[in-house]
Amino acid sequence: MMKIPQTIMLLGSGELGKEFIIAAQRLGNRTIAVDRYPDAPAMQVADESEVISMLDGDALEAIVQKHQPDIIVPEIEAIRTEKLAEFERRGIKVIPTAKATNYTMNRDRIRELAATQLGLRTARYGYATTLEETIAVCRKIGFPNVIKPVMSSSGKGQSIVTDPTEIERAWDEAIAGSRGDTQKVIIEEFINFEIEITLLTIKQWEGPTLFCDPIGHRQERGDYQESWQPAALSKSQIEQAQMIATKLTDALGGAGIFGVEFFVTSDEVIFSELSPRPHDTGMVTLISQNLNEFELHLRAILDLPIPKIEQFGPSASAVILAREHSNSIIFDGVDDALVDTDVDLRLFGKPDSRPYRRMGVALAKGDSIQEARLKATKAANLVKIVRH
Repeated sequence: MMKIPQTIMLLGSGELGKEFIIAAQRLGNRTIAVDRYPDAPAMQVADESEVISMLDGDALEAIVQKHQPDIIVPEIEAIRTEKLAEFERRGIKVIPTAKATNYTMNRDRIRELAATQLGLRTARYGYATTLEETIAVCRKIGFPNVIKPVMSSSGKGQSIVTDPTEIERAWDEAIAGSRGDTQKVIIEEFINFEIEITLLTIKQWEGPTLFCDPIGHRQERGDYQESWQPAALSKSQIEQAQMIATKLTDALGGAGIFGVEFFVTSDEVIFSELSPRPHDTGMVTLISQNLNEFELHLRAILDLPIPKIEQFGPSASAVILAREHSNSIIFDGVDDALVDTDVDLRLFGKPDSRPYRRMGVALAKGDSIQEARLKATKAANLVKIVRH
């Protein structure tokens, strides 16, 4: 076990980072929340905060020198990853490792690791850096397909393309949604899946790899809208997903939680994507488990015991989305949303809103997955975001 307190620097301070900081604070750690804009959600609960572009290596160096963190926890994609490798060489722990962060910040690297190096089943795919290349790859893969930036978060810039007339629009959306300083897209075969799942995979420094029950989720515009746990998978499907997740996380190394996404068809479990940190669909664990994904991430990082992961039964989450641009907002309907039993809310405290921005999440438990989903969706719909 590491000594406590540790000084933990979080790079990226959205709603997932906020819950992680809360978990870290509860065990007495010192926390620094970093993001590109002030008053980000995690900054509101951290000991200290910094506003920088994390693609600026000099700015990263300056805040590391200032705060002297023991541990750096990347929470977003847009980071100068070569600086993380340098910090690691100087004795700072980078979670899960600088190598893993470098692999997973770009979809092309993690896809090559999965498909080429490990020989895992993925959707057929290709890359492009121009519209002309995109058109050529789309023709090779066929339609429908999915076009997304190699570096993005929360599904930004992702489109389903059903015929050649939609390619240019999808290219433009992918480039607009890209994070970082790359202009590169990945084009993937569209998988006609029965369910899309996240398998939260906990890699420990010394102990065995652990798993949460699989989480089903539904997406729109490439971004998660609701999730539920446990997803209805067979024992064989769960074992296949766990085997694939173990191979990937063993190759990446380090410790912490990984959100490993899969397409599940009638006869295959197909690797989709991987995030080396808590996953947005995993917010359901704030109500569904004895240890939520943020607490599990922290325990794995600090080499603390995880004796049991208990799932409490059918549970669901549903997002609360903004509909318009505003620099000053309030939430209406919170009292109505909390009338039902086994319903909870997380309102993220983001300083402004824009269309489809995730501003909160409703959480619910029920006697069945259907009931839990209905309760979560009802609660989310009752919360209204209004100009103040």
